[in-house]
Amino acid sequence: MPVIVVANPKGGVGKSTLSTNIAGYFASRGHTVMLGDADRQQSSRLWLGLRPASARPIATWDISADLIAKPPKGTTHVVLDTPAGLHGWRFNDVMKMADKIIVPLQPSVFDIFATRAFLDELAQHKHADKAQIGLVGMRVDARTIASGKLHEFVSSLSVPVLSTLRDTQNYVHLAAHGLTLFDVAPGRVEKDLEQWQPMCDWLGP
Repeated sequence: MPVIVVANPKGGVGKSTLSTNIAGYFASRGHTVMLGDADRQQSSRLWLGLRPASARPIATWDISADLIAKPPKGTTHVVLDTPAGLHGWRFNDVMKMADKIIVPLQPSVFDIFATRAFLDELAQHKHADKAQIGLVGMRVDARTIASGKLHEFVSSLSVPVLSTLRDTQNYVHLAAHGLTLFDVAPGRVEKDLEQWQPMCDWLGP
């Protein structure tokens, strides 16, 4: 049972957007998916509450303030949305169970510095060899100077860049209805699905 953790110590980088759409991807493949939300804002849990009964099911993985419990039997794939400032025992618990860690970042100097420090922390953790780590650029406009700085930063790392996702209202509109890119007709979100394909390949079938 793969556990996919979406993490970055900085808030507002798109962790919940990534988490919900990864869960939607696995559900679209016919898997029994649980989505956990360790963030105080509970954005992913709110999103699950909006998800229509007609959509492919994604279960809630209950996580208390003091405990990250193991998912119940029968679950095939787990996605965990983590809070900003992930640290201490919760960071250790997440690292123990993570099979893959996706680190989203936006093209800003603040995100770049925060992400570099977080990647260093991941590399030094005692469970660092257990999990695969990948980066995802969020809300990237290739025409901007900030985008160039982002590409310059990631090219200096040994961590792979899985995908670069554009800034589009598709994510906003779908989230408002508890949906993902993988719940609607492909033609509606064709460009976004193309950007997701390398990440989906990395995540596995």
